[in-house]
Amino acid sequence: MKATQERALADWLRRREPAMLELLEALVNMDSGSSDKGNVDQVGLRLEAALREAGIATVRHPLPEHGDCVSGELPGACAGQGHVLLLGHMDTVFPPGTAQARPFRVDGRTAYGPGVADMKAGLVMNLFVVRAFAEVGGNPLPLRVLFTGDEEIASPASRGLTQDMARGARAVFNAEPGRPTGNVVTGRKGALFMDFEIRGVAAHSGVNPEQGASAIEALARKTMALHGLADPGRGVSTNVGTVSGGMSVNTVADFARGQLDVRFPDGVDRAELRQRIAGIIEQESPACTCGRIVREGLFLPLATTAMTLDVLARYQDAARETGFSVEGEYTGGSADSGLTSAVGAPTLCAVGPVGGHVHTDREYCRLDSLVPRAQALALAIARLEPA
Repeated sequence: MKATQERALADWLRRREPAMLELLEALVNMDSGSSDKGNVDQVGLRLEAALREAGIATVRHPLPEHGDCVSGELPGACAGQGHVLLLGHMDTVFPPGTAQARPFRVDGRTAYGPGVADMKAGLVMNLFVVRAFAEVGGNPLPLRVLFTGDEEIASPASRGLTQDMARGARAVFNAEPGRPTGNVVTGRKGALFMDFEIRGVAAHSGVNPEQGASAIEALARKTMALHGLADPGRGVSTNVGTVSGGMSVNTVADFARGQLDVRFPDGVDRAELRQRIAGIIEQESPACTCGRIVREGLFLPLATTAMTLDVLARYQDAARETGFSVEGEYTGGSADSGLTSAVGAPTLCAVGPVGGHVHTDREYCRLDSLVPRAQALALAIARLEPA
């Protein structure tokens, strides 16, 4: 019976390739930047409608400032023995108007457009996988799907829901784009993002510079100190990626700001690292300057566990039967898979269709990977035993 269902799943997904491509084009041509709640919500409405068409119950989780989350669930006969969560985010990094200026296009078997790989192709894949199970008789383990709208800015509003939906999961599959190698991701670094600002004392740089205190000098000193926290041996990197400040060339700057990116692997004492960062930013150096953190974002590391490797092995078997081989990779990039891993859910990331050059105008998705990756995911899900 299981073999018959697996063939039915694979066949159903193969026949839906034209519909997958049609939906992918529609989603790519919809702006959905993280700060653009209205447009992200429109993507959510499109996905919600597609789930309901298949008879899958949905819930809209309203958020006041970010795109509403959309979830759906297909009940299973083995309720209470774990579930499977398919995870994906609807937001992109691109500003309003990008979709109109650079719409979806196909060259051969490669698609281009804003968010085509990161991760609208993954949204399409997850949607059709859960619909496939709904059409061919369900799955022993309950199957949940969650679409969020603020992942690109470290999921400030959706993280609690993501973790709640992952608790007790037999497996979580995050549809971030497959690596350019075709591999999936079994481990990721965490990330800490900080915006900080510095106040100084303005003065005329020619008449009375000694009466001023330069916020730009303070920013330069803090940048050097923050970069000094990098520890390649432990896998910790720090980077002040943007800076601005000052009023004019002949004025001692009384204001400056910067943005800090920190990456760290599982096992690093995050609280201690943050304390050191805050100490540098808040230090009065030079005299009469002061700094403060004004915004923070946090991604948790994706830990590679024995249970994760077990899920990987099942996915690899399914992939081989579908016609491709895959390995697990570790990356310094961060994602919501760290949130699900943190609550103990075995998590495999980057199971989405293969793509690259994400967050750029060269972003692409390999369309020949869309159906095989969906089939491999479906087979891996079908073969998971209850907890």
